[in-house]
Amino acid sequence: MKDLLRTNSSLHEGIEKLLNIQAKIESDASNKYLAMASWLDRNGYANTADYLYAQSEEEREHFLKIFKYITELGGIAITPTVGEVQQEFRSLKEVFEIALQNEIAVTHAINKIVAKCRAENDYATEEFMMWYVREQREEEKNARRALELFDLIDENAPSGKFELDKEIAKLGATI
Repeated sequence: MKDLLRTNSSLHEGIEKLLNIQAKIESDASNKYLAMASWLDRNGYANTADYLYAQSEEEREHFLKIFKYITELGGIAITPTVGEVQQEFRSLKEVFEIALQNEIAVTHAINKIVAKCRAENDYATEEFMMWYVREQREEEKNARRALELFDLIDENAPSGKFELDKEIAKLGATI
């Protein structure tokens, strides 16, 4: 049956491989945000935790969207394994420094898929991936904005942590 699926698929094997890698990246991102949200909850940042719980769910949706796309085109979607995820962080700011690094890495991976689509003349998958291109622009913007808030709000001021928790959580409203 595997050969029959492959012969009836318009999805190039190289692109299918990259999409499966991207599905894993999105799944891993969901788990990373979940771990960050848990740390935030344990450390009194309830509002920011809720924001990252929502981010975790959004990343899971991104994963499922790619996973289903592969199968819809007759490809073989590979269920990603769950790897180790960082559970502890030095500070609230470190959480968002890591989040931004992760989002930039996701953007690079998506760009790699789009480039491969163009090289293979796979216009359908390129069009599908453009949603992710737009989404990543927003994801990076929100992570950068969270870090900018640390320049605007003194975390060590009496109400600094409370204000940061409140303001970062508002980023979810802009999604």
